[in-house]
Amino acid sequence: MNALLAFAAALLALRLAGALFRRRRQTGRPELAAWAWSLAAYAIAAGAIAWGEAAQWDARAFRVYYAAGALLTAPLLGVGSLLLAGVRRAGAIGLVYTGLAVGVALAMPVHGTFAAHGIPAAQDHLAFAPARLLAIVANAAGTLAVVAVALRSLRRRPLGNTLIVLGVAAAAIGSGVAGLGAGGAAVGIAVGAVLLYAGFTVGGRARSPAA
Repeated sequence: MNALLAFAAALLALRLAGALFRRRRQTGRPELAAWAWSLAAYAIAAGAIAWGEAAQWDARAFRVYYAAGALLTAPLLGVGSLLLAGVRRAGAIGLVYTGLAVGVALAMPVHGTFAAHGIPAAQDHLAFAPARLLAIVANAAGTLAVVAVALRSLRRRPLGNTLIVLGVAAAAIGSGVAGLGAGGAAVGIAVGAVLLYAGFTVGGRARSPAA
């Protein structure tokens, strides 16, 4: 059941990412591309949960889950918010960070024995530096950017920004709290994806503070 829930969450997040990519092509808005890639990473993280629950967790499934869920999702959300706020350098910074995160995820040593089921705790399998330290700093920065931009434009887009903040909270719970178990994490990912997509699209584009 946990594997099925996670697979369904992956399909949902991937479907919403595809919808954002289409809107990006139609409108040319750069923030939509960053948000779409964030939801795509979210979908990969959910897919890794399904992989681990169905075939038993190992270093490969954990590596994919950590790269997509812990290193990429929240930072790319933050890049999208900064682009919406008119910080054009955020796109280049996001590309550099993505390359760094993928490199760290590929190179990080993974140790310890994995349980058959249940999302592995990062501290049981990774050294603090560089992977866990990078995840802490990048997630904090990405979440801060999302919340700060949402609060700054709350009066212009109250519903959309409230949904985004709630989606970030659900995303953090879904991808970061192993104590929920795989099924609970999958539900959190699905709820977070829906809230984020709704927040990105409801009411049209918020005006950039720099406009």
